[in-house]
Amino acid sequence: MEYKTIGKTGIQVSSLCFGTMSFGGNADEKTSKAMFQRCREEGINFFDCADVYNGGRAEEILGECITDCRDEVVITSKAGMATGSGIHEKGASRRHLFLAVEKSLKRLKTDRIDFYFIHRFDESTDIEETVRALDDLQRQGKILYPAVSNWAAWQIAKALGISERKSLAGFKLIQPMYNLVKRQAEVELLPLAESENLGVISYSPLGGGLLTGKYGVDKRPTNGRLVEQENYQARYQQNSYYETASAFNQYAKELEVSPTSLAVAWVAKNKAITAPIIGARNLEQLEDSLGSLAVSLKEEQWEEISSLSFDPPLATDHSKNELIFKK
Repeated sequence: MEYKTIGKTGIQVSSLCFGTMSFGGNADEKTSKAMFQRCREEGINFFDCADVYNGGRAEEILGECITDCRDEVVITSKAGMATGSGIHEKGASRRHLFLAVEKSLKRLKTDRIDFYFIHRFDESTDIEETVRALDDLQRQGKILYPAVSNWAAWQIAKALGISERKSLAGFKLIQPMYNLVKRQAEVELLPLAESENLGVISYSPLGGGLLTGKYGVDKRPTNGRLVEQENYQARYQQNSYYETASAFNQYAKELEVSPTSLAVAWVAKNKAITAPIIGARNLEQLEDSLGSLAVSLKEEQWEEISSLSFDPPLATDHSKNELIFKK
């Protein structure tokens, strides 16, 4: 297992991060704990969670998993998305974050969260309010470092500017979506991370299952997230994505590697990525993602795979009015 440092924090994390979104949901407690143990056997010391995952059950199971190895692992959690129907059970206000972190700490059975994410941008709360709240939580020792997920580059940059100007704790880690067919992060988020020395743990390296070999132009399963969940249907509905999946499947076949392993390896090859977040419902799925550790992509192979999908134009590029598909 290769280990990387998150920015200038000095924190060493494995080159794969395991996401626990399935804990207590698609994966029962026994399976969840078995997957955690398998990750530890492989050298993974980095585990991502959130307060909304399966009504808090994911945090509870992760808390039980880390009881005997808390000081050996790096854990994250998130707040901001609605955890209930109450009007104050969401957002990035000081009030909500102070309440949310206490609940997460209790479920995780720990006294601190290593990286605490704001799960999404809260338009109703001033950014400085959020930054100051995170700074106070860090000073109290309840979180070690603030982090952010699903924010635009300008929002992150604005927050970093406030942190610097006011001498407040700044974001050290970001979590964008990134996979072969969803490459928008390449335009501004990943360059921002490199410029500001931010760690990046990207989610959805398999595109909701699209890049696992099960999907293609003539391959449309009758079950799975892309079929059963509306948000994934909307996210991956373009026909061109399935053209990319078909071409990608063929490329993986020629390399004689699992499409799942190759999809994760492609994300990990990007120099801005600290660790792709892998997830699974069972041990069999987990093994395919762990297989990425054995895939060593050459630069030309990474570029060949990249050419199978849309190449997002630069933010300052006026020559392209729409994405161009590279054949």
